Amino acid sequence: MTASIPPREESPLGSTPALVLVAHGSRDPRALNTVRALADRVRDLRPALSVHLGHIELNEPLLPDTLAQLPTPEAVLVPLLLTRGYHVKRDIPEMAAQAHAHTRVAPPLGPHPLLVETLYDRLVEAGWPTRTRRASAVVLAAAGSRDPESKLDTTRTARLLATRLGVPVIPAYASAATPTVPEAIRALTAQGHHRVAVASCFTALGRFATQCAEQAPWIASAPLGAHPAMARLVLHRYDQMMVTRASTAPELASA
Repeated sequence: MTASIPPREESPLGSTPALVLVAHGSRDPRALNTVRALADRVRDLRPALSVHLGHIELNEPLLPDTLAQLPTPEAVLVPLLLTRGYHVKRDIPEMAAQAHAHTRVAPPLGPHPLLVETLYDRLVEAGWPTRTRRASAVVLAAAGSRDPESKLDTTRTARLLATRLGVPVIPAYASAATPTVPEAIRALTAQGHHRVAVASCFTALGRFATQCAEQAPWIASAPLGAHPAMARLVLHRYDQMMVTRASTAPELASA
């Protein structure tokens, strides 16, 4: 499953808005290295585009600081988040408003086929067999949210991954939602699936990703990280907002 993202170097409306990757932030230093590597992959794919990184919390630069230092008057914010939820709906728009920035906030990265492509490749890297057995199944481990739309997004990603793998995939959560990863593993085992893998639906390593991987009875995939498909997905979300910008108004809305 491959998707090609064509180059888009200049907006028909004038100066090209910057692309700002918005990461959550983590106390795990590996997370910062991962999102920086992803930003570098995006720059490699679109060299003429101004690409920046900002965080919601825990790491620098924070999003308002990034927005204050942009070389362009406009920006598209692409959340490095995998579902809709409080951060996408409230935190990021409010931080942009406080910075008095002219922005559009793109949808989260999931659900999308490019996300599923990454999940599949990470499972194969972890030892998932190219020839699956009927006893195999997968738990899609995600952070979790009280927002019902977040759970809908994770469920849809699980369905797309199930279609890609040809085995059952149950979404499970590290916090704020059910089932938990151990509960999902027990449910699949009770159904006769004795080779249960955990697919890590996290952008980068951190407490939740590590916790979920440790609960795997068989194999656990690495987080999504700076996979090439993730870089293409970031640019796809950016381009979606550029199309919307061109078709709806001569200028970006002030967040």
